[in-house]
Formats: sequence, structure tokens, C-alpha cells
Amino acid sequence: MAYTARDYMSRKFVTFTPDMDVLEATDLMVRHGISGGPVVDRTGNLVGVISEIDCLRTAKQGAYHGSGGGRVKEVMRTEFISVDVDDSIMHVAKLLLDTKGYWRAFPVMKQNRVVGRIMLRDVLKAFEEMSREDAD
Repeated sequence: MAYTARDYMSRKFVTFTPDMDVLEATDLMVRHGISGGPVVDRTGNLVGVISEIDCLRTAKQGAYHGSGGGRVKEVMRTEFISVDVDDSIMHVAKLLLDTKGYWRAFPVMKQNRVVGRIMLRDVLKAFEEMSREDAD
């Protein structure tokens, strides 16, 4: 087996929009039990990522100043890492380990469009399957 991002990515994932209210984004994360996700524009282009920590910073600041949450585009990260559907699991694992900061997931791209999301636990599942295959 090739063990690529395509094999282990989730095809069902939540996306966010730049004009979405941060409180709405937070609600989506809580309801879906996710730590963040890709931010896409009206045409489906990946323009950023947003995480729980981005929302927490905004919520804390809003609570302190008595203001609203603002828009996703004001807090999303525009410098991010994505992987291609054909990238190997080893490559994804290396990115997870070597990237400064703590990343738990990456958007998976195909021809400049987000087609999935691969999480740390997906990579661990791949390694588990590789180990079982090697044992056989």
C-alpha cells in the first residue's frame, strides 16, 4: 500500500469563511468536536486556517473589553501548511513533527482546492496499519 494523505484524510470536514463571526466559528468547532479548520473564500480557495487558540484569544480579549468576537478574517492565520493528496504519510508525519508551533491537522489539497483534512490521529492510524502489515 502507498500510504498517502488521500488514504487517511477525512473527506467530511468543516470549513469556515472569512466573513463568519468568530463566535459562530467557535460554535461550529464545539458542536463538531474539532480544533479548527480551513478558511475558504466564495470560490473555494484556501485563504487561511483558524484554530481553537485563535478563537480563545479573541474570546478572552472580547470578554475583557466587553466587545464582540469580530470576523474570522481578523484572527485567522494566513501562513499555514497544507499537504497534497498524494503526499506520503511519512511526509505528513515529518511536517507534524518539524513544524514550529503545535499543529494537529493540515488541509489536504488537490489542484489548489481543499479536498480533505488530515489529523495527527489519522497519521497515527496509518503507522499502526503499517506496523501490522510489517508483522504479517
